[in-house]
Amino acid sequence: MSMAYYGRPPPPEESIYNLIPREEIKPSKPARFVEGKPGIIKNAGYTSKFKGTVKTELKKDKAPAKTMGPAKVDVSPPKQFLKKHQKEPKLPPKQEFHYPDEDSRRPAVPRKEEKPLMGLQTNKNFITTNAVENIMSVPKKPVAKYVDTPKGATFNLDPSGLNPKYVQKKDYGKTPEYLNRRKEEVQRAQEEYEAYVREHFRRGAMKSLSEAERQMMLDGLKDNWELLHHQYQGLSVVTDTAPKKARKERMEAEMKQLERDIEAIQKHKTIYVANH
Repeated sequence: MSMAYYGRPPPPEESIYNLIPREEIKPSKPARFVEGKPGIIKNAGYTSKFKGTVKTELKKDKAPAKTMGPAKVDVSPPKQFLKKHQKEPKLPPKQEFHYPDEDSRRPAVPRKEEKPLMGLQTNKNFITTNAVENIMSVPKKPVAKYVDTPKGATFNLDPSGLNPKYVQKKDYGKTPEYLNRRKEEVQRAQEEYEAYVREHFRRGAMKSLSEAERQMMLDGLKDNWELLHHQYQGLSVVTDTAPKKARKERMEAEMKQLERDIEAIQKHKTIYVANH
């Protein structure tokens, strides 16, 4: 017996049998391969196909021992093990300490165990001897000192650096010897160059430009620079094509060369021209 549907027919998934509860079937995970290991590991999770590409890109810009130190350090042999106090800093050998003013100090006070010599007598008149020595002696020059504390503590002036010792040298204010030698060498080179130029003048191989010719050459270079600069200012601001860029670079190079030539002529008053 055929059934007739009026209107829209029911979709194919709608069925009375779908109301019956069914046991849920979980799909099994696909097996994956591990690089460098034979066989198949089942149910090990998802593995991207871009895994190898990512590893290659990460290792491409890295170098061994770049940030984490050397990859492998040489190990010391077993006999060279670390001993006690081996890494402690070694102090320099002990030296006997001497005060800077040890020579000018008075002798130390005798100890209680030291006994003076007894029974010595002399006929020396100490009063007369001291008077004669003081009259004939030359007065000592006082030591230069300075005071830099509110309580008046004094210190020697010479080791402090406040006394200008350099101006008291014998060669102070004189020209150093190496500058005199350098001056003589420059003068000798200038004389040799002038002799070389005179020899070429005698042979007619070189000639010197007059002041009028030099000024005319300088004016011509300046006019060329002005003309080239006027053309450079008329260039397009945007250099979007290769010919525009090449023309701009060529004009900049020519202007720089003209500036160097003008500076060289202005710097040297005498200009020699070789006859070829």
